[in-house]
Amino acid sequence: MRWQTAGPWIPYLGRDGAWRNASVCGCKSDCSCGELCEVRLEGPVHDILAVEVDGQTLPEDAYRVDASGLLVRTDGGCWPDRQDMAAPCGAPGTFCVTYRIGLPLDEAAIAAHSALVCHLAKDCGGSCGCKVSTNRNLNRLSRQGVDFEFADPTLIYSEMRTGLPTVDMWLNAVNPYKQASPSRVYSPRLQAPPHPDLAVEEPTCSSRSPSTMPS
Repeated sequence: MRWQTAGPWIPYLGRDGAWRNASVCGCKSDCSCGELCEVRLEGPVHDILAVEVDGQTLPEDAYRVDASGLLVRTDGGCWPDRQDMAAPCGAPGTFCVTYRIGLPLDEAAIAAHSALVCHLAKDCGGSCGCKVSTNRNLNRLSRQGVDFEFADPTLIYSEMRTGLPTVDMWLNAVNPYKQASPSRVYSPRLQAPPHPDLAVEEPTCSSRSPSTMPS
């Protein structure tokens, strides 16, 4: 099918790694496209723990999460366009989504995390008899004819490194410019949507959305 021969489409990458075409024509005719019933979640979304509408928990096959953090209804229904914001989750007239925020770790991230945790565990155990771990500014040590040289920890930390090769290689791969926080774009032309009430329970986050956003 050629582009725009059956209505405009926007390709997007789903959470399962498969490419799909999102309809933007909004028609109900022969072009076989229509609106998606969806709400945007503050993310990144790791997984959905529960979706409750009017106190009823929806089955997992009734929705999906797209890569951009959109919770899409897939069972033919649609999300409520209004709710009682004063009522607790699970009460009639409410719409609540409980989900975990974060990104799944790949093998490299797991290896870096394991190396860092192992290093901290050994340091807490006090296995080094020379008490090097307690001398944070030590850079040279001589004992019984053996010389040890250590990197300056203050220099390592100032460069946002740990001194552990596995950890530092992973940090350099995912954050090559050593940014302390994610970048954000602000514009006076963009109006922020009303922020719904949030109820945070570690390690999950519950969010309510009072409206739906067509795709």
